[in-house]
This record gives sequence, structure tokens and C-alpha cells, in this order.
Amino acid sequence: MNEETRPFWRLALGALLLMAAMALTAFPAFARSGGTTVVPVGRAVGIKLFSDGVVVVGTSEVTTDRGEVNPARACGLKEGDIITHINATEVDSIEEVEAVLQEARGEVMSIRAIRDDKQIQLSGRAVLCSADGSYKLGAWVRDSMAGIGTVTFYCPETGVFGALGHGINDTDTALLMPLESGSILPATVAAVQRGEAGTPGQLRGVFDTSVTLGLLDSNTDGGVFGTLSDPSWAPGRAIETAERNQVRAGRASILANINGDEVKEYAIRIDRVYPESGDCRDFLIEVTDEELLNATGGIVQGMSGSPILQNGRLVGAVTHVMIDDPTHGYGVYVGRMLERCGMN
Repeated sequence: MNEETRPFWRLALGALLLMAAMALTAFPAFARSGGTTVVPVGRAVGIKLFSDGVVVVGTSEVTTDRGEVNPARACGLKEGDIITHINATEVDSIEEVEAVLQEARGEVMSIRAIRDDKQIQLSGRAVLCSADGSYKLGAWVRDSMAGIGTVTFYCPETGVFGALGHGINDTDTALLMPLESGSILPATVAAVQRGEAGTPGQLRGVFDTSVTLGLLDSNTDGGVFGTLSDPSWAPGRAIETAERNQVRAGRASILANINGDEVKEYAIRIDRVYPESGDCRDFLIEVTDEELLNATGGIVQGMSGSPILQNGRLVGAVTHVMIDDPTHGYGVYVGRMLERCGMN
């Protein structure tokens, strides 16, 4: 289904969640980057994502004339499964799932799904709900998400942009949302909820849903990426990205958009550079800029993707906040983002 036909009111509006600090886990080293030239952006955008298939976020009992039953659980569906087909019909939206269930009228259906990156085949049947007279499978599903985030960079040569510095995960299952389509929209930051110890703050933005700035083509653990359709939206001087070994503990800065559409540079400190790993937390950062601390309390939801600059180079992007201390957070190395979008 074309994304423009889907009801936008069902999207989960608000800041895309920044995760709390977690322990680093060793993984194979990622590729290094150096000499790639991009424009650091730092502007907030609205982000819409529609899933490839529908994500099962839970199951529930269905009330029938014979009592309560749970057909989703009975057929083997689990939280985190991604339903891609019911019978011969591909399903990418809640409306498409509902239509197939009504058409099947309680007959046995084949259900194709993805679980742990592997395809599985199940059989089940919807039951007639006595409360509203419709056929239901007893599965809660999600087909889309939306929120506010920050664009990290734009490449004038290719038109590619990178944002967030982390993937868009389903809020219930914590799994990376499979991308069918998506876009970024103009956004204006209308207010800031300050971060406090134990309570992450957030940027509150207003989206212009009538304008599409660019289309998404990938949702990865290192960020979301796509092609910008309006290059004039990301003006600025292109700079080089840093090699991994050029990133040092010490003074740095971020570009952030915390008021209207104004991007300003704020002072931070890179407290620690972690060894190369598969985890997206490559740097421990601390906000030192008094203006930013007074306005936001530090790092808040919606600032994920804010470019990190050091010694005239783009070194990475803000990704996560420490829930217990919003003045501290994590950054992802820019080489990881370039690798995820095929620029490295």
C-alpha cells in the first residue's frame, strides 16, 4: 500500500526514543573512514517509517460465543514475529491484515512470517468476535512509526543523508523495524522538556506532513539513511570525516536544533573513545555548554543524530543518553554510519 494512503493519526508521534546506557560487547571491527566529504547538518526532522510486513507486538484473548480464545498464540505466533503474507496475500498494513481476516471468514489460513531473520510457516484461523461481529486473530500488530530526530550529514555528490545514529526500533519488542518505505519531513522544534536524572527529556516538534524532504531506503543499527530530494534544505560547508584513530578524548562540539529551525554549535567533551566494537556506542560524551545545559539539561530525546565535530572534522553523531545523568551520553563513529549507507 502506498504510504500516503495510510492514516497518519495511528503513528506513534513524539521523539524517537534514545536508549539508556548499556555495557559494551565485543564484535568484529567495523571499517574505517577518512577523507569522505559531507555537509554536517544538525537539523531536526519528522521521520515516518512504514514496515515491510506487520510486527506482532503481543497477543490477546478474543471473546467468542464459546468463551475466550487466543488464536494467535494457538497457531504459534510470538511477539517480535513479522507477518509478511496471509494465504497468498502480502500484508504490509493493519488494514490489509483486517481485510484478509474478514475474507477468510474463519477458514484455516497459511501465515508466513519472519522470526530471528528466518522465514517460518504457520497455520491458523481467525475467530468471530462476539463483541463486534468481526473476525480476529488475537494478535496486536504495528505497521508504522513516526517521531522527531536529527539529520547528521548530507553528501552533495550522491544526495545521501544519514540521521539518528541508531536504528528505529519497535517500542514494544525493541527489534529493528523492517523498512518498506519512509520519509523525512520538515519539523520545527516548538518546546523542550528538560532532562532530569531518571527522566529523559525530549524535543517537541511540529511536522509539516505536506512536504517530503527525502525518502528513506534503510533502517540500520547505525542510523537511518536515504536520499534528500531538496538539497537547498541542507546548506553549509562540506568537511572531511575523521578516521577512527583521529578521534581523541578532549574538546569537541555538536550541532543541535533545540529551538524552531535554528542550528547552533554547542561545546561538549569526548570523555572516552572506546575500542572498535560492534556496539554503536563508540564515544562517551559530556555536554559542557552552559547554554545547552540550561535549555535542555543535556542530551534529550530527538537530539539523536546531532553531528559531533572535532578538529574541523565530522567524527560521529549523538546516539544515546544516560538516563541517570542527562549531561552524559554516547556517540557513534561516523565511519559506522558511512558503512551502513554504502558510502564506505
